[in-house]
Amino acid sequence: MEDQITAAGARGSGPYAGEAPRGLRGPAAFWLVAATQGLLMFASSAPSPLYVVYQARWHFSPLALTGVFAAYALALLAALLVVGGLSDHVGRRPVLLAALVAEIASMALFIRADGVAWLLAARVVQGLATGAATGATSAALLDLQPQRQPRLGPLVNSTAPITGLALGALGAGLLVQYAPHPRTLVYALLLGAFALCALCVPAIAETSPRRPGALASLAPRLGVPPQAGPLFLAVVPCLFAVWALGGLYMSLGPSIAAGVLHLTNHVAGGLVVFALTGTGAVGSLLRRDRPPRRTTTLGFLAFLLGVGTTLGALAAASAPLFFLGTVIAGYGFGTGFLGAFQTVGPLAAPGERARLMAGMYVVCYLGFSLPAVAAGVAVGRVGLRTTATVYGLAVMALALLALAGLRVQGRRERR
Repeated sequence: MEDQITAAGARGSGPYAGEAPRGLRGPAAFWLVAATQGLLMFASSAPSPLYVVYQARWHFSPLALTGVFAAYALALLAALLVVGGLSDHVGRRPVLLAALVAEIASMALFIRADGVAWLLAARVVQGLATGAATGATSAALLDLQPQRQPRLGPLVNSTAPITGLALGALGAGLLVQYAPHPRTLVYALLLGAFALCALCVPAIAETSPRRPGALASLAPRLGVPPQAGPLFLAVVPCLFAVWALGGLYMSLGPSIAAGVLHLTNHVAGGLVVFALTGTGAVGSLLRRDRPPRRTTTLGFLAFLLGVGTTLGALAAASAPLFFLGTVIAGYGFGTGFLGAFQTVGPLAAPGERARLMAGMYVVCYLGFSLPAVAAGVAVGRVGLRTTATVYGLAVMALALLALAGLRVQGRRERR
């Protein structure tokens, strides 16, 4: 995916990279695409505060809940791998428009939902839509960024999704708690917002002219270039760990807030996700221009400290301590993720970056989904508190393994 984005950003001339002869360009087009990208991720976290409501109404198990969540992540990953590079061949606008139509359909499914099967269908369609849009919006942001601000596109690409996740969980929690029609209002509002975005997309200048190879681009390409292999293996455990923690918070976080910390207000469930992802976005912004290897190490250390603090909070049933630990872990999540990509990404040649980025995203989204399903199985047998504790210890062990790997690799490089 990275090579298609880099190549796209290099095309064209004029004040904006990838400038097209007709259509909306400049800051207006750039920020419209950024808003669309953030809105997609807003919608992806909006169901999190509602999971407790769905469980109480339809009486399904934690395993079913985490299965619904994992279906979204796996569908997103499949779409990202299959159609992530399609916009290089058919254009950004057609792919983004199709993704928005699918997203509108998923919102309609959420509104209609009256059981787990409907939720599963809605999340699968939403995952496919979000994955399809990711490649097109990421490339378009680099196409449309001002040439005088070459870091703006990558910065927005890394912060808009995390910010969207944070605001989606918090906004949905507020609507569920204080607005009428708690199970449908947030989706109705999002449906209208996506419809508006879809109407605006044709006005944006097309920055990727049609070219052959569309069918060939649908074949997923995975692999790690040899020169990036050692560092890739070093950061993989913590990439998996930080996204596994994100998966736990997005699926079972509101349930932990209600069942372990006794926070019954639905806003608290949204705040749990917001505390993790919001501080992750802040961490990415604060460390964006710092040395990548040091950013990675500090991020992993903060992640360890934060998760350890949340485990102490669960043992003491302390909500303030739990949120403190979540904020620290969220900072580690954002900075560790950013630093890992900044550290490993440049090691691949332009023609190898797509395979490397796909490999890293596979690790992230597998961590985002599969451990959450395992947690859903465990909750039914040992309870929320024990499951969360064991889960936390496991991700801490992975982070320690990543730190040891980085240290060993650093010594080899110095030799």
